[in-house]
Amino acid sequence: MNERIAYEILEAVNEIPKGKVASYGQIASLIGKDKNARLVGKVLSHADMYGKYPCHRVVNHAGRIAPSFDEQKELLLQEGVVFRDETHVDMKKCQWKQQ
Repeated sequence: MNERIAYEILEAVNEIPKGKVASYGQIASLIGKDKNARLVGKVLSHADMYGKYPCHRVVNHAGRIAPSFDEQKELLLQEGVVFRDETHVDMKKCQWKQQ
């Protein structure tokens, strides 16, 4: 994995404010890699190797939380993120609109 790209992804994730979420594709676009949403997911699955980042704030384009990330929903709820059902964040209310 390219370390520079990994840190670009993690720095973008670090910008997501509490109470907001971003999609994998949104993070990919922010770093100029529009077609690399899966790369974002791969980096986030290994994020603990690089330090502490708010990876729980990244969901898929439909707002679905990661099925293998047991703590994600609780962490998001603690930050005030609104869910539209058991596994989907309300993207209309909670998606990060970066400047």
